[in-house]
Order: sequence, then C-alpha cells, then structure tokens
Amino acid sequence: MEDPVRLGAWVHGHVQGVGFRWWTRARALELGLTGHATNARDGRVHVVAEGPRARCERLLALLRSGEAPGRVSLVVENWEPGRGDMVGFEER
Repeated sequence: MEDPVRLGAWVHGHVQGVGFRWWTRARALELGLTGHATNARDGRVHVVAEGPRARCERLLALLRSGEAPGRVSLVVENWEPGRGDMVGFEER
C-alpha cells in the first residue's frame, strides 16, 4: 500500500454560495478521502484532502472539470506527505 499524500488546493472563481463545498465533500467521500473544504474571506475555497495519490488526483481533476457548482477559474495545488490527522471530510 502506498503512503498517503495531502493535497491542498485553492479554488478561485465563483465558488461560494453555490453548493461547491457540499459537492466537493460528496466527491471526496465517494473517493474515500479525508479532509475539509473551507470558504476563504477573499472568495476562494480551500480544499485539503488526504489519501492515496491517485484518488487525490481524481478529486483535483473533478475540481477542474467544470462539473462542480459555480464557476471555477483556477485551481492552485500543493502536495505534501500525508499526516493521518483527519477523520471524515468536513465543510467548514
């Protein structure tokens, strides 16, 4: 089994007030990821997801796919080793 990774993604665009965090949580849970999706004061959403790299990459692809509610204009990603300190996936 591969070591888990942690994806941090800043999602830019019209992504607040449109069900984006709920949609992201549902996709992450389907993929078996832990983490959270949090509104930032500047209108972005910060997504942190942890699990196998292939599943995190699938979530990242979904965030960029145009399937998400609202309008995503840019996703900036950051990768780190997994920490194993999250349970479930929350909307914050």
